[in-house]
Amino acid sequence: MELRLPELGDNVATATVVGVLVKEGDRVAPGQPVLELETDKAVMEVPAEAGGVVEKVLVKPGDEVKPGQPFLVLQAEGEAPAPEAPAQEEAPKAEAPQRAEKAQPPAPPTEGRRLVPASPSVRRLARELGVDIYALRGTGLAGRITEEDVRRAAGLAAPERAIPAPARPPLPDFARFGPVRREAMSGVRKATLRSMAQAWAQVPMVTHFDEADITDLEALRKRYAPKAEERGFRLTPTAFLLKALALTLKAFPKFNASIDEEAQEIVYKDYIHIGVAVDTPHGLLVPVIRNVDQKGVFALARELQEISERARARKLTPEEMQGGTFSLSNLGGIGGVGFTPIVNWPEVAILGVSRAQMKPVWNGEAFVPRLLMPFSLTYDHRLIDGAEAARFCRHLASLLEDPLGLALE
Repeated sequence: MELRLPELGDNVATATVVGVLVKEGDRVAPGQPVLELETDKAVMEVPAEAGGVVEKVLVKPGDEVKPGQPFLVLQAEGEAPAPEAPAQEEAPKAEAPQRAEKAQPPAPPTEGRRLVPASPSVRRLARELGVDIYALRGTGLAGRITEEDVRRAAGLAAPERAIPAPARPPLPDFARFGPVRREAMSGVRKATLRSMAQAWAQVPMVTHFDEADITDLEALRKRYAPKAEERGFRLTPTAFLLKALALTLKAFPKFNASIDEEAQEIVYKDYIHIGVAVDTPHGLLVPVIRNVDQKGVFALARELQEISERARARKLTPEEMQGGTFSLSNLGGIGGVGFTPIVNWPEVAILGVSRAQMKPVWNGEAFVPRLLMPFSLTYDHRLIDGAEAARFCRHLASLLEDPLGLALE
């Protein structure tokens, strides 16, 4: 008999085999887990619908499978003997082997042994609490069983009522309480409203905070600032940040990527175009500096000044605000100790920089004054994990803390 995959859950068309729990020749019992599948981030076990001896395994780890697809061939054993037939209808003994080869059809999967989407940690919790995970109905995404579901079944949590999302209420009549005035939104503000609402609705964001010792970098910047002035531009900390970011993005290409949800693919870009937020009288604009990884600090400083001036004069072309792969928002010139910038979708990360401050730092023998720059990385948690974000920030900080090495790259 062939065992076929049952339905995987609502809106789940395929899964990936992550483990085959039996091999040819093994005996399995009805309901015994024989396969592990992964869909999204849930790992689920597939129980055998019937018992027998494994004759052939039709899938292997890494295979993509679909509901109804055969994955195991069993040879039935231990079948109950057929009722004894009347003597006149007794089949010839020669037919007995042929009849024995005809396996009984597999029993239909019982409700208690359906395919269950749950992570290994949730399964472990269920075992520890003595909860039959196959008897639960998940309340998580796509029917996944959560820790709360298991705890609730064990009597450790009170049932929660689903609260429908409230409709947006109308604004009150502010004029009842005093004078008001209205002003039409500018085109820039309307665009900001749309893009921020879209990003907030589509991207599950997490922000990681860190800081870099830029004492030596600031000394180097001040040393070469007069040469930049002679050439007609200012050498700002943002130029060094752009250079360090480009090198960090090359080392961590996932932060320079995008998610194609429809195709279920990650789009890696072999170019580095960084959008730089510019505060203008008309609102926040984000012009894009292209091929940052191919330019030196002086060239970046000059281009940054030119494109920022065009932004404030509202002379940017649409092309100059498109194609970014990563964004940078530097509020260090204004102040603040930290903030959580919003990812500019379809990018997957953005760096926010705050004002650097002198702080005492222990060097192993004494406290010494060092200039520390706080920064924050907001990232799309669908693609980037916390540990990756922490390593990204440490790599960036190490480049900023070694300005000579940064200049030589």
